[in-house]
Amino acid sequence: MRFELTKDFLVDVRLKIAEQDESWLLSHVLDLHYADVAEILDKLTNNEAKYLYFLVNEDTQADILMELEEEVRDRFIASLSSKEIADQLENLDSDDAADILGDFSQAQIQEVISQMDDDEAAEDIVDLLNYDENTAGGIMQKEFFQAEVDWPVDKALFELRKQAEDVEKVYNIFVVNNTEQLVGVLSLKRLLFAGTNTKIEDLYQFKNIISVKTSDSIEEVADVMEKYDLVSVPVVDYQKKLVGRITMDDVVDYIKQEADRDFQFATGISEPLEKDASIWKISSSRLPWLFIGLVGGVFGARVLSGFEGGITKIPALAFFIPLITAMGGNVGVQSSAIVVQSLARGNKILGGVVQRILKESLIGLLNGLLLSSIIFGFAFIFGDAKLGMVVSISLLTVIIFASTIGTLIPLMLHKYKIDPAIATGPFITTLNDVVGLFIYFTIGMLIYEI
Repeated sequence: MRFELTKDFLVDVRLKIAEQDESWLLSHVLDLHYADVAEILDKLTNNEAKYLYFLVNEDTQADILMELEEEVRDRFIASLSSKEIADQLENLDSDDAADILGDFSQAQIQEVISQMDDDEAAEDIVDLLNYDENTAGGIMQKEFFQAEVDWPVDKALFELRKQAEDVEKVYNIFVVNNTEQLVGVLSLKRLLFAGTNTKIEDLYQFKNIISVKTSDSIEEVADVMEKYDLVSVPVVDYQKKLVGRITMDDVVDYIKQEADRDFQFATGISEPLEKDASIWKISSSRLPWLFIGLVGGVFGARVLSGFEGGITKIPALAFFIPLITAMGGNVGVQSSAIVVQSLARGNKILGGVVQRILKESLIGLLNGLLLSSIIFGFAFIFGDAKLGMVVSISLLTVIIFASTIGTLIPLMLHKYKIDPAIATGPFITTLNDVVGLFIYFTIGMLIYEI
């Protein structure tokens, strides 16, 4: 039965923690799924969470820890001593442990590592910390099943039982030669159904083996796993030696983080923020993009002031200012969003930059012709045929410009290794507002001969 956390239950939990009623907590809380326990801990104070957490057995502690919301986990870890942190890391998969330590200073990392009793686990974590966090080496885990190609099945089963102490999830078995180079993959099912004297070399798959290198970006890893429908992929170094594996959940976590970050950029927030961040920190994270909007508004006002005489003579021109700016912003964001989404998925822009811009401009032309013909009628009702011409021609021009610039900017940013997600939202909208107003009033002045 699915657990649902209620306010009344949370009150009971807090009361029992205050009373240190271990029997009630064990039967009503700690018997729940570890994800449900993590949900409860997310709502508790740090001291309450620590008391409840350390009532759990060590294996479940690791599962709960990684289910906690990131800011809660960081706060929880920060409240532990170096020895307590070391003990917790020994129960985690190596990639999760490295993720936690990656936010520490070098001095803190050395202190925690020195407190670890499991030397092999400590070596794995240190090894992972040497890789860039945005590469395959940075997200891989060192726990995996491997078998040597010349092993008989009975020896393989014996060795795999020993390896199973460290491997939580088994997807497949990686086969290596005597120099630790990856040569193939073996399914667990095929191994279990094979005769004990059969050798691994007679069972494993050695053709079309998919692997990634430690230096590959996470985007490349995600593309490989999506293309070949893999739940885990082996990681090799430059000598093709097997050094780790990446599971789909690690890639999904990264994709979610990137999606959140890109959405924040697109909506004008310059950095990820915790839920309990201070008002000043939240404010400062939004100010850069608001400043861009402010500067754009100043330029927009300057454009309007330059055409003040025309507006005075033809007041009806002012009626369509919101239309021109809104359409330019919407079209620009649409075009940039398509490009950013395509780049985020790792898709190559077919035909190059020029062809992509030409395609979006033609789309803008088609949409612009349709919308301009419609708006001509509305403008004619507000004023006359001249006003209809001004608004319709301006709208067509602005849509084509917005389509082009909305495509060009993220492509250029991507070319120069700048995250194209920053091209959306305030930046594109502000640029289109200023240029759109200039186009609109320039065309108006020309047609009305002002």
